[in-house]
Amino acid sequence: MNHIRYERRRYTNGQTPIEELKRLSEALGGPAIYIKRDDLLGLAAGGNKTRKLEYLVADALKQGADTLITCGAVQSNHCRLTLAAAVREGLRCQLVLSEPETGGYNPQASGNHLLFHLMGAEKLQIIPADGDMPAEMEKLAAALEKEGRKAYPIPVGGSSEVGTLGYMACAEEIEQQAWEMGIPFDYVVTATGSAGTQAGLLAGFAARQSSASVIGINVSRDRETQEKKVHELLLSTAELVGLKGEWPASLVRCEDEYVGPGYAIPTPEMVEAVKLLAQTEGILLDPVYTGKAMAGLIGLIRKGAFRKEDRVLFLHTGGAPALYTYADVFLAER
Repeated sequence: MNHIRYERRRYTNGQTPIEELKRLSEALGGPAIYIKRDDLLGLAAGGNKTRKLEYLVADALKQGADTLITCGAVQSNHCRLTLAAAVREGLRCQLVLSEPETGGYNPQASGNHLLFHLMGAEKLQIIPADGDMPAEMEKLAAALEKEGRKAYPIPVGGSSEVGTLGYMACAEEIEQQAWEMGIPFDYVVTATGSAGTQAGLLAGFAARQSSASVIGINVSRDRETQEKKVHELLLSTAELVGLKGEWPASLVRCEDEYVGPGYAIPTPEMVEAVKLLAQTEGILLDPVYTGKAMAGLIGLIRKGAFRKEDRVLFLHTGGAPALYTYADVFLAER
């Protein structure tokens, strides 16, 4: 038996719900749309990184680490949740944060950046937008080692093979819920960035012999680059857990038409998507990931990419705290 899939912390009680979005489906005149509420996962304000951290933190504790180190943008959901997991486990946490691509780092920023201070991050290392985050994490880990401490570095987004196991588990959860609801899903649509969520879903559905197709909506990078990134992580994760089968590159589908000018840079389509879901279903998306992913789903529906009878599951990966740093974007559109 490969024990790695069983070495897991639990930060959420039970499953996250799947809800039908009837009013959104009616507004779009498209297929039946459902939403998987991973924004309701445990730890501070929830989000998809919680699932990855259940495996990553278990591995860190197994290795005797006393400090988690990770990296991301100054409004990183992953950094927020890594810090929350460290607090939960009595570990310390250091964060390497890259300045916004548009410039102008604000040390008094709200959103996730405020929460880094509120939850007591031991250190915030701010680097330029084009800085080398892995190299900076290595420096922090080396400095801690000299102090007799043991760091556990976590890559951006928690998207290592170990972190990806969280979304293999999610795929199994979705399949169980689909069986209980009597609603097999034809498509699962998710934001795709660091690749762990999409790769994990693909591996998990394959393990369950599910026919659900996974569509990633890019939040950065072009289609070819992102599909290669997801495919490579899918292959290495399958190898880690001993999952047999064929893994052609054609399994991976990423849509890059909704990225806009770049990562975390707003688009009119994102603003429309966030407002539409808020005003039809009372559910908040975020401007960086789920807003653009929903814009992608809406765009595909309008292009006729789905049949009327299809059942489409949108994965809500969280991130709502970032909304409050984009107030000017949404208020400008009133």
